[in-house]
Amino acid sequence: METPKATVIISTYNQPEWLQKVLWGYEVQTEPNFEILIADDGSSSETKDLIDGFIANSSLNIIHVWQEDNGFQKTKILNKAIGLANAEYLIFTDGDCIPRRDFVETHLKLQQSNCVISGGYFKLPEQISKAITQKEVESQHCFNAEWLLEQGLEKTFKLNKLTSFGVKSWFLNTFTPTKATFDGMNVSVWKQDVLEVNGFDERMEYGGEDREIGERLMNNGLKFIQARYSVICVHLHHERPYKNEAALSKNKAIRKQTKKTKSTVTAYGIQQ
Repeated sequence: METPKATVIISTYNQPEWLQKVLWGYEVQTEPNFEILIADDGSSSETKDLIDGFIANSSLNIIHVWQEDNGFQKTKILNKAIGLANAEYLIFTDGDCIPRRDFVETHLKLQQSNCVISGGYFKLPEQISKAITQKEVESQHCFNAEWLLEQGLEKTFKLNKLTSFGVKSWFLNTFTPTKATFDGMNVSVWKQDVLEVNGFDERMEYGGEDREIGERLMNNGLKFIQARYSVICVHLHHERPYKNEAALSKNKAIRKQTKKTKSTVTAYGIQQ
């Protein structure tokens, strides 16, 4: 079997309905040579059954990495997944983000040495998230502004993320005031660069855990490329029951330390 050009690492926790829509999105990618590593932070058997069904009936190359549910430990399962990745290039995303059909291809087209590609996402309200069926993913209607407006989406400037190609997307990427960051929903980087900073900091819970590894990559000399109008996924609606103030302030303190000391490596990462 040929080595995959990219490993797509999808983090998930107990959202099988959304994960199914996401995997449909990977079934219609224009670039076929990639593998999927599902980094599962302790989902129940319902998620496992869904993934097993895809492994049995789909052409997707899927590896399911699971750990026991012991609170929010996304950084830990992501580090496990990084260790298992067979490709030299990693794309990080979430189990509630449906990729547009050129998602993998565009990440690979934009890749450069010593660079991180920071992609974009378009948030959908709950009723539209639920209305997306396999047909909408295969036809790519869920990325079509007209279809979304027909479903009751409010018209905002953010729709440009879905309607920009070529010169327009270049222009918006170049002149957007939004800084390119390491956003776990849509970002890609060389595996070697992630290993050099020792992966994610496993002390971190929900809130900014992806930004922190991004800050260490920046401290290590990597350049962040803004591609939020070129590499697109739609983000399905969900509540955030695991959001808590104690974890957020702990994470803030770790990030503050990373910035202050210009740290490039965490002692709490892949190698401990």
